[in-house]
Amino acid sequence: MFSSEAVTRGIRVHVDTRFDPTRSNPAESLWFFLYTVTLRNEGTETVQLVSRHWIITDENKRVEEVRGAGVVGEQPILAPGETFRYTSGCPLRTATGAMEGTYQMVTNDGEEFDAEIAMFTLSEPLTVN
Repeated sequence: MFSSEAVTRGIRVHVDTRFDPTRSNPAESLWFFLYTVTLRNEGTETVQLVSRHWIITDENKRVEEVRGAGVVGEQPILAPGETFRYTSGCPLRTATGAMEGTYQMVTNDGEEFDAEIAMFTLSEPLTVN
């Protein structure tokens, strides 16, 4: 399992990843990875996650960018001390890759900022020594 963590303006973004063999088919060049994100508001202001921007890179340096509203159909609001956790997935055409990005956050006062999602590795267990 791989993980990453970043803190931006009191918003801690922790990611854990794992390979999903049940949804993968290497013979068809399909590897599927699950990632669990834990967002914790360690700051002093209430914030809402309004959108996401992912940069996904496979081992052939092929890059895909994904943008969209919220995460898993939600735009969670986090008061100070609150946590939101979700799991999603990412298909790749290679056995390894990486993801990174940002969550666009907005405060109660309407101020927008990007919370960093630090780069994390996606890797089939047999491909890493």
